[in-house]
Amino acid sequence: MQKQTGKTGGGGGSAAAKRGRPFGSTTGSGAAAAAAAAAVGDPAAPAALVGPSLHVLTALSDQNNKRIVLALQSGLKSEILWALNALTVLSFKEKDDLRRDTTPLAKVPGLLDALLQVIDDWRDIAIPRDHTKPPRVRTLGVNTTISGFGLENVGKVYSDSTTPPNDQSKIEGSTITKKRSAGFLFDEDGLFNIDDEGRTERQQCAVAASNIIRNFSFMPENETIMVQHRHCLETIFQCLEDQNAEDDELITNMLEALVNLAPILDLRIFSSSKPSYIKMTEKSAVHAIMGMLSSSIKAWHCAAAELIGRLIINPDNESFLVPVISQIYRRLVDLLSVPAFDAQAAAVSALYNVSEVNVDCRLKLASERWAVDRLLKIVKAPHPVSEVCRKAAVILESLVSEPQNRMHLLVHENNFAEILTSEGKYSDTFARILYELTARPSNKVTSGQAIWGNIN
Repeated sequence: MQKQTGKTGGGGGSAAAKRGRPFGSTTGSGAAAAAAAAAVGDPAAPAALVGPSLHVLTALSDQNNKRIVLALQSGLKSEILWALNALTVLSFKEKDDLRRDTTPLAKVPGLLDALLQVIDDWRDIAIPRDHTKPPRVRTLGVNTTISGFGLENVGKVYSDSTTPPNDQSKIEGSTITKKRSAGFLFDEDGLFNIDDEGRTERQQCAVAASNIIRNFSFMPENETIMVQHRHCLETIFQCLEDQNAEDDELITNMLEALVNLAPILDLRIFSSSKPSYIKMTEKSAVHAIMGMLSSSIKAWHCAAAELIGRLIINPDNESFLVPVISQIYRRLVDLLSVPAFDAQAAAVSALYNVSEVNVDCRLKLASERWAVDRLLKIVKAPHPVSEVCRKAAVILESLVSEPQNRMHLLVHENNFAEILTSEGKYSDTFARILYELTARPSNKVTSGQAIWGNIN
């Protein structure tokens, strides 16, 4: 069942999908839940439910597991919609809902692959109309004049041999017309192309599937399965790569799912021996995260900042994130100046974890322009969440512990002293910072510039 979504960087997606409304329904959440429960074969489904809570029998999913997977794999519109509606109900949970039944992926073999197939089907056709596709070489029947395959023989097959040879213009006109009609059969945007309505339906199904994957990522039982599923991670990161062309709700769902899985995610899976469906490397995955961090959409860059803070906890991911640490710091320091409190909190949380990686990370953060000044402003403002202020103070303390950083911090000594004398909650932290700046024997070279403590 879905946990509270407060731990992600920002909410996203339609309210109907997040509150368990079946896909394609226009009724309220209670009626929708009853309809979906009846659709998946619940004999005790009430005619209507009062309130948004969804009370689904535990045996409901057990009785329909195989049917749901087969429906998703069928490719039939009605079957896919039924399966997505059922899974939306089964994966949804209100904050105060006391039910304990869950739908882990381990109990439903092939379910995650079937959901990913729905998303892949949409992404296979999600190409702009003005996109020029490269010519595809067709070799089947290339040496046969009667097979109908092979563009080299189109002129022979569709030439008008009954036209008198003396009427050359009629031969040319007829040949051109026949060639065009024949080419239409080979054109990718021809007879079998999906119209706009069909594309919209595929897109809506993909968004609904991404919402279900997001809901599943909140279940502890599913975390290990999802982080070890290479196709799942490749699809998520590929959606993040295509943020400028893909549906916003689909990207938000995938990003929130990735944030939930980040604490146990190992980027080395992209170089493992597990079968790969999409060409994705550790470097391209980090590039996709950096693209989300640079986004102007608050929900995306907040979630990306939180994602980086969680990924860096795993020592195996450090080697992939440290090469771009300067770009990360630059963007996180920019987020510290954003008026939105949640953006500041996400940036501070990420800096709190990244600054503890190694000495080089602390040196680069201290040398980043405005970094110390904006961390001080968060403490002095103060931020509405006291934990954010505490982490900002701890970051400053970790920076001053490196002797090379003291020159960057001495210019802020007055601000340190002001916080020490005016704010009792963080007095101990800033007292230690001032001690490191002025009273340590290793600081004799620069202590003459200090205005706090003894001057040697």
